[in-house]
Amino acid sequence: MASVKNELIREAAKAKPLKVAVTGAAGAIGYSLLFRIASGEMLGKDTPVHLQCLELTPAMKSLQGVGMELRDCAFPMLQGLTLTDDPRVAFDGADFVLLVGARPRTKGMERGDLLKANAQIFSAQGKALNDVASPNVKVLVVGNPANTNAMITSAFAPKIPPSQITAMTQLDHNRGLSQLAEKLNVRVTDIERFAIWGNHSATQYPDISHTQINGKWAKDLIDNKWYVDTFIPTVQQRGAAIIEARGASSAASAASAAIEHMRLWATGSLKRWTSFAVRSDGLYGVDEGLWYSFPVITEGGQYKVISNVPISKFSAERMEATRKELVSEKEALSDLLKGTAADKKGVKTPQQSVEDVGTLQKPTSSGLFS
Repeated sequence: MASVKNELIREAAKAKPLKVAVTGAAGAIGYSLLFRIASGEMLGKDTPVHLQCLELTPAMKSLQGVGMELRDCAFPMLQGLTLTDDPRVAFDGADFVLLVGARPRTKGMERGDLLKANAQIFSAQGKALNDVASPNVKVLVVGNPANTNAMITSAFAPKIPPSQITAMTQLDHNRGLSQLAEKLNVRVTDIERFAIWGNHSATQYPDISHTQINGKWAKDLIDNKWYVDTFIPTVQQRGAAIIEARGASSAASAASAAIEHMRLWATGSLKRWTSFAVRSDGLYGVDEGLWYSFPVITEGGQYKVISNVPISKFSAERMEATRKELVSEKEALSDLLKGTAADKKGVKTPQQSVEDVGTLQKPTSSGLFS
């Protein structure tokens, strides 16, 4: 049996490898990502990959050390390894790109300054992706502010359809699932139709309006006060709580969410909802051109936004608050975005929308979801 398995691995390794680019590759999240990608956890144990790792020039020595470790693991499906400080080299022919590296907010830095600093990084990377990546590339922005960084990346990569550039709210989604599972003593796999709306920030809206747990409506199992006063702020502020507890931001959990996001996008979610931040085409009243988190399903290498979710007043107010934050982020970068795709309307992404399978329970007119 072992010999048959080994023979299958040998045959799989002969296939043309998929090129996977990771930025900020020597950082904490990048380090947590690379070994899992190389081992097959993202694209499959029988899918060969060529890792193309990007770092800042001062961090290249550290990246060389990461490269040594990757080689020392002797992963059967790691068919190539590129270590570089040049985005055009890192993104050359890339099939999957994880944009992890970003400028962190430092003491005394205004949010507007942070936005502009990252805009310089992601506009440059967008241009490089536009020039050299595979036309079918799938891009995930992890570096914060992720939603707006995805918008910037897309604005400077007009050859790449906006639907192929996403931002990560899978981490927020997973945080919500974990909190619900712990509260109700169930498995995370028992929970369906949970969603994150909006920005990957403290304004995000973790929504259980249509969530089912072992076939029962979550709103019938959860106390209103706990949901509003504990659950929502816990998910919204989880990143800050982790920094307070360990003195550093989320790394392993962020890497795990990035792996899951890409795996679901590539291989499908089996009709189960997850959450992606994607370019809005106007659904749910979200401004066209904002990168906003919606509930999605994935199949056939594409994601599809769930388009028929009834929205209660309770939900609408929270979805509007996070929409306004994203609008303000875009407005702060208006000079940079002038004349780019982000400054134009009418760029449709028809693959996003799909009517949900099954019947959704409409939110009640009073109480928890009023």
